[in-house]
Amino acid sequence: MVQITRKAEFSASHFLRNPDWSDERNRETYGVEAQTHGHNWVLEVTVSGAVDPTHGMIIDLKELKEIMHERVVDVWDHRHLNHEAPPFNEINPTTENVAREIWNRLQPEVDRPGCRLHSIRLYETPDLYVDYSEAA
Repeated sequence: MVQITRKAEFSASHFLRNPDWSDERNRETYGVEAQTHGHNWVLEVTVSGAVDPTHGMIIDLKELKEIMHERVVDVWDHRHLNHEAPPFNEINPTTENVAREIWNRLQPEVDRPGCRLHSIRLYETPDLYVDYSEAA
């Protein structure tokens, strides 16, 4: 198996809040993250599979870029996730939850014979990222 990774970036704002908690508990738990703030998110998508001998690739990287943009980047870039990006109007847009949602958006488009979505790495800041994958 071979793995290949494509990177994309988008800017989006969010806040972290549990609606069942008081404002004080949300501030204690999430600190400044409880207030609206923005990030320049960096998304790395890794696919794995066998190299197709006819074209020498696992997946056409132009197609992977298009999928990433159509399903994530173009939809969320310069948006407030809590207000403009379902399901984050119902679930807390933590980095963990955002990464899982990205997986759910990409996996049906990427998985095919000989190629599967291997992992998602999502940077919220240069020193904070989440890796997300599902067992095969």
